[in-house]
Amino acid sequence: MIRLSMMSRMALLSALVAASLWIVSVASAQDPKTPEAANSIDALDVSANAGKITIKLTLKEALQAPPVGFTITNPPRISFDFPNTKNGLGKATQDINEGDLKAIRIGQAAGRTRVVLNLVRALKYDAQLDGKNLVITLEGEAQASGTTTHFADNKPTAQPHSVRDVDFRRGRNGEGQIVIDLSDSTTGIDLRQQGKSIIVEFPQTALPQNLERRYDVTDYATAVDFFEVTRQGGMTRVVVQPKGRWEHSAYQTDNRFVIEVKTLVEDPNRLVQKTGYKGEKLSLNFQNVEVRAVLQVIADFTGLNVVTSDTVSGSLTLRLKDVPWDQALDIILQSKGLDSRKNGSVVWIAPREEMATKEKLALEAQQQIAELEPVRTESFQLNYMKAEVFQKMLTEGTQKMLSKRGTAIVDLRTNTLFLSDIEAKLEEVRALIKRIDIPTRQVMIESRIVEASDTFSRNLGARLGIHDQTGRGDALGGGSQRVTIGGGLADSGFHSGQTITTPDFLRDSMAVNMPAGTIAGVNPAAFSMILMNGASSKFLNLELSALQADGKGKVISSPRVITGDNVEALIEQGTEIPYTTTAPNGASTITFRKAVLSLKVRPQITPDENVIMKLEVHKDTRGTDTPIGPAIDTKQVQTEVLVENGGTVGIGGIYTQDVQSTINKVPLLGDIPLLGFFFRNETKHNDKQELLIFVTPKVMKETLTSTAR
Repeated sequence: MIRLSMMSRMALLSALVAASLWIVSVASAQDPKTPEAANSIDALDVSANAGKITIKLTLKEALQAPPVGFTITNPPRISFDFPNTKNGLGKATQDINEGDLKAIRIGQAAGRTRVVLNLVRALKYDAQLDGKNLVITLEGEAQASGTTTHFADNKPTAQPHSVRDVDFRRGRNGEGQIVIDLSDSTTGIDLRQQGKSIIVEFPQTALPQNLERRYDVTDYATAVDFFEVTRQGGMTRVVVQPKGRWEHSAYQTDNRFVIEVKTLVEDPNRLVQKTGYKGEKLSLNFQNVEVRAVLQVIADFTGLNVVTSDTVSGSLTLRLKDVPWDQALDIILQSKGLDSRKNGSVVWIAPREEMATKEKLALEAQQQIAELEPVRTESFQLNYMKAEVFQKMLTEGTQKMLSKRGTAIVDLRTNTLFLSDIEAKLEEVRALIKRIDIPTRQVMIESRIVEASDTFSRNLGARLGIHDQTGRGDALGGGSQRVTIGGGLADSGFHSGQTITTPDFLRDSMAVNMPAGTIAGVNPAAFSMILMNGASSKFLNLELSALQADGKGKVISSPRVITGDNVEALIEQGTEIPYTTTAPNGASTITFRKAVLSLKVRPQITPDENVIMKLEVHKDTRGTDTPIGPAIDTKQVQTEVLVENGGTVGIGGIYTQDVQSTINKVPLLGDIPLLGFFFRNETKHNDKQELLIFVTPKVMKETLTSTAR
């Protein structure tokens, strides 16, 4: 299979068009029934001078106006149509090979002749009448930035040129359009790009004072934020400074000139681009030409079959430079109040009112036929969808799918739907059943609820006692001393490994009693010592107690459930706690309240295989007992999330931390450095709780399995 590029296809199309015109011209010359053309092309002369190529065509009779011409960019071509004219040169092709002009082809068909200039690159042209001669001048397009392009030549008229209105619009694809209404179509227009600005000048054109200002168009959100319209002597000047990356085009229809600026797509490799005009670019330059002739030019360029209504009439002035052909057609239709309908390769063009009237008549006739068409009855057995649900879709509500004479009956036993209606409606129902009577896709939703706890407690304390049996108050008198650690005296009641218990004969003389407290019923460890003299008349009792507790815990709950697409599912596990309630009449009743782990979900599978879930997760437990019954500790989350198939998302979390520090001390003595430890009691508590909830959806494979019996 041979694949042709776009450029090759356009070249082939141009060659086929030229060949077809040449064949038709030969056939017309041989056909005696073909009417004799009133004019003919009798001579052709080509000359080159100073980079310009001049083509002079000599005709039998002088033309009233220059012929219609249009430009093709790829491949580069310039064509001219001569109505009621034949080819009098005797040959259809003439090779030139002069500069950028390769050859000239002349084709004849249906009483008109087309002259096609085959070029090496795109050139701009100028066509002028000189008696019986048509002089066509070709020169290269301006490439340097800042070089002026004569978009339209200024032609002298009896009335002076002027600008009537200036407006700005946003196009259908986000482009900015500067619309300038001129007094006449013969106004000269010079267009150039200078640096990052677009400059348009209208020579010998007046500008009303109310239009001379700076136009702020930021609110339109286009590539243009502002533009300026000013007067410079007898000339009107428009300066546009777009932002970012952009490209521009310009066209003129009759008295209206439009500059269009659109933003370039930053990434040319994007899979999804903005929709817009996609036709091959062409340039058109018409001066007061019939609309039907312009439509014929576009039909020849595109190869479409164009059917034009007899009511399409009028003429227009049109200048287009390198615009897509579908945009050119749209501009022509809008300027003349026309509309089009395409069916395959055939395009019907007519005024909007005429087209709307014909379509209305066709719809009314179709409705009358539907009211008279005989009714047929057909049965539809549904496989996966309930027939009564489908019946409600067809008959209930304001948007009924059946006609006025249509009826629907359901057989619940066989899940069959019986419809009576016209053939068109039965066909619509048949297509609808084929689309929606399919197996429901299923989703497995797994949730993980993680509860983590980290607790820390520490208690420190001391007890200090002094006893003097002599009553002299010298706690640490002379004599020998003994220190006991971990053990005890026989008469004091101390035992190794136990909490120190103060003897009865020392209790009345204790100075400080601040031992460490218990934690969760566990007594603290103790370090004790007793200092005394040899005569046992003086005692010093010191006890240090301490206790530390670390706790770590984790609870993981994982409810999971399988349900269909857009079908709500619920799974729960827990306890129902009874409560006694009293009615207004004094009667007592027992009610139940749930303390459960539950997962409620409604999944929706998106076309790109993601899952939208409406979730409600509960993690409730029995709490502390109260005089009227046990409390319930609740943890729950309600949300709606979008998750990829098989992905995991954390939908919520709660983190709490309880930090407590308590110090009990003897005033002043408890603040003494180092020694103050023996005169105070210190308790620290740090409790951390964390709750995390994760959800993972998985779309089940669409397979139906059956078990052999």
